[in-house]
Amino acid sequence: MNTYIIDGNNLIGKIKSLSLLQKKDRHSSREKLTHILNRYFSGKKVRISLHFDGHPNISLPFSKGNIHYSLSQPSDNLIKKEIENSKNCRLLILVTSDHNLMNFGKVCGCSILSSEEFFDLIEKSLEKDDESEKIRELEKQKDEFLKLFRINGKN
Repeated sequence: MNTYIIDGNNLIGKIKSLSLLQKKDRHSSREKLTHILNRYFSGKKVRISLHFDGHPNISLPFSKGNIHYSLSQPSDNLIKKEIENSKNCRLLILVTSDHNLMNFGKVCGCSILSSEEFFDLIEKSLEKDDESEKIRELEKQKDEFLKLFRINGKN
């Protein structure tokens, strides 16, 4: 099973709305990120390891994986340690735009996705979900219309 190791602060910094929010309220930006990730990974069979710098504040709603806080050290250290301790780095997908981490991950055999590339994938996936929801809604409206006017092939 693939494991996504996500550099959370780096990803927040690459998503304009979350980056702006983080300047005002760090916890809210992290909470919104976990919501986005929960939605994106819903139904996917993967493991997720989300890393943040600093200390935990209020619990975050993250049902799709584990959240790791670096406490008094940079989260990069914990991410590197997790990669080093992996039994099969080929099953790891590292999400970061930090060049030092990207290079470390490449040397260890991880797949690398920049934070920008990863967020593009998320946006495309969410657009498809929205389109599917609109189609389902139109189908429901069509069925209601047919019932209303008794158009079902049995005039």
